[in-house]
Amino acid sequence: MKIVLFGPDKRTGVLSDDTVVDISLAFAKYLRERDGEADPVRLAEALVPAELGRFIAGGPRVLENAEKALGHLFGGADNPLGARGERLVHPVGEVTLHAPRPLGARVACAGGNFADHAAAMAARSAGRGEAHDDLGDNLSQAHDKIRETGIWGFWKVHRESTPPGGEVIYPARAKRLDYEGELAIVIGKQGKDIDAADILDYVWGVTLLGDWSIRLASEGGMLKFATQKNFDTSCSIGPCIAVGEADPFNAEVETLVNGERRQHFNTKDMVFSFGEYLAHLSKDFTFYPGDMISGGTAAGT
Repeated sequence: MKIVLFGPDKRTGVLSDDTVVDISLAFAKYLRERDGEADPVRLAEALVPAELGRFIAGGPRVLENAEKALGHLFGGADNPLGARGERLVHPVGEVTLHAPRPLGARVACAGGNFADHAAAMAARSAGRGEAHDDLGDNLSQAHDKIRETGIWGFWKVHRESTPPGGEVIYPARAKRLDYEGELAIVIGKQGKDIDAADILDYVWGVTLLGDWSIRLASEGGMLKFATQKNFDTSCSIGPCIAVGEADPFNAEVETLVNGERRQHFNTKDMVFSFGEYLAHLSKDFTFYPGDMISGGTAAGT
């Protein structure tokens, strides 16, 4: 199931072929026509919420109800209209898609988590005469160096993410603005001090993330603010959250720039796993449904 946020009210929808289904109102239709519910819209809002954060927090039961709604709408319903006669199915080209990120959800991004990317960045630093690790083309050595250095990364602290097809603003202070295509997991339930082995209990779905970065902009001090990674429109998310349709531990990711493929990698090559990141970040820190962890990027930036 492909979950999207759409329209002026940012309602949760399901992407089906070239259409978007208002899934809460579709379930209301199911309740009225299958169960004879007198107030189906109110009950549907409780069982299949239109707000994405509550939709995710509802867990498997919400997804089961959503499947029932889709099965009825496309399999047994007499018409495509809602319980109050409203339109349920919208051509995707006629609605605005937003970044599928719940209000208040936090986004953590892995840093330096692919060996080929680390080797390429070291080579570019060498070309500029800067201090660097001598990794050459030895990906095994780069992998070991990343493990030795340990987990690191940054948070994206923007209030809203850039939607699919959205405009990225080139920061005035940037000499180099770079793209990084990534795959992110979406957390499905609340948890703290989580064991890496329990990662499957927390992955609700996966989405694509664009990490926009200002290169060659150093930041002083001991603890950084990651200003190179945080400026308006510095994180793109979407277009959807794929639930039950992709393996986050073995997923192909590609990045196109003006139609040219610049990146192509598989998440199985992550040095630190999603489970390790979740365990590291959840120490004394609570994750909530809708929070995201992005696994980092590979060579090609």
